[in-house]
Amino acid sequence: MQTHFSPDQLKDPLIAEADSILRACVHCGFCTATCPTFVLTGDERDSPRGRIWMMRELLERPESVTADTGIHLDRCLGCLSCTTTCPSGVDYPHLLDIGRAQLDKQVKRPMPDRLMRGFLAKTIPYAGRFHAMMRLAQIGRWFRWAMPARLRRMLDKVPEKMPRRPDPIGAKTAVYTPSKPTVMRVALLAGCAQRALNPDINASTIRLLNRLGVEVKVYAETHCCGALAHHIGAVDAAHESVKIAVHHWHGALKERAIDAIVVNASGCGTMVKDYGHMMQHDQEWSAKAAAVSAATCDITELLDRLNWQAATTPETRQTATETTLAYHSACSLQHGQKIHDLPLRLLRQAGFQVVQPRDGHLCCGSAGVYNLLQPELADGLKSRKTESLKATGAEVVAAGNIGCISQLNASDLPVRHTVELLDWVTGGEKPF
Repeated sequence: MQTHFSPDQLKDPLIAEADSILRACVHCGFCTATCPTFVLTGDERDSPRGRIWMMRELLERPESVTADTGIHLDRCLGCLSCTTTCPSGVDYPHLLDIGRAQLDKQVKRPMPDRLMRGFLAKTIPYAGRFHAMMRLAQIGRWFRWAMPARLRRMLDKVPEKMPRRPDPIGAKTAVYTPSKPTVMRVALLAGCAQRALNPDINASTIRLLNRLGVEVKVYAETHCCGALAHHIGAVDAAHESVKIAVHHWHGALKERAIDAIVVNASGCGTMVKDYGHMMQHDQEWSAKAAAVSAATCDITELLDRLNWQAATTPETRQTATETTLAYHSACSLQHGQKIHDLPLRLLRQAGFQVVQPRDGHLCCGSAGVYNLLQPELADGLKSRKTESLKATGAEVVAAGNIGCISQLNASDLPVRHTVELLDWVTGGEKPF
């Protein structure tokens, strides 16, 4: 794609980066076939190719921005499916970050949207606040008849069942030591929304790693990776979360108190692995952030390094063999971190019969808080995904991200984290 940035514009390192990304796009259109929003709407402006064109106009000629630009950029899930498909290697996610930041400078959002985004940014990254909000929302369902349509759709996203309290893991700094000789030490990101919605995921992670001789340390200060704030445009809040996490994890890495950082929510993992890029223009934090990103792995990557199958028994493997799983590949895992086959392999090694749904590359519609901000599109994607998962005939669905699990979980087809299922076959309780 041709660009026409002025020399003065190109002095801005973000504009220079955007220029390089834009020039890589050849408008082939391969991305349109794998873009979930384009599949639903058929509108070129709801495709990566259309959004790239709009972002070029936005960045080159800010005065050309219209209300439509914001509408269609906001409709992007950030699922990164287009990056897997693109033959030219266009760095779409970082272009989207730059474009959205510029749009927020140019166009003032409507008051209801600003209030909603501000409320989410001050609630979801804090497990206690988020848990309380979900509890209140469950009560609010009794009065949904009197609420505006948008609020009613948001109430529909609240899980029917909630844990009585947030996950205690992560509430304070703690070390979980294995009973067998220690083979490595890791820091675990306990997360924020995950702690409010499903305490079993962190508990299963720690039990499984302890069985394998891995010492797990959880830092209370690193309660949020910053992804939520980053995706809704709260840049300062996102960078503050990043700096807090980098400060604690980099210090632990430097002192050799930990060997790696493990993340069991793939959306968070994608974010942490991108810290180096996010902070590249900050002289104080760039090197530290890059070191943290390099030391970060998804829980499945860590298990693949370990002799995890030694923790299984013939009895548990036989039990797993009798269970058919459908594997839902979270976008942040398969497109963001380029991890797709590994979880499938681990589950099959455990003895599970694993099947894959059709159109497994398409997003389920969760995408952080996308299902709250864009409920109609999110519901359409959820329906497509649920239908394809049920068509597999599986008893349970395995997934690697709390957003997908909450979006898709149902009484007739439960969705569980991959690590919960692997914990089960190495001695834990059946998770469904």
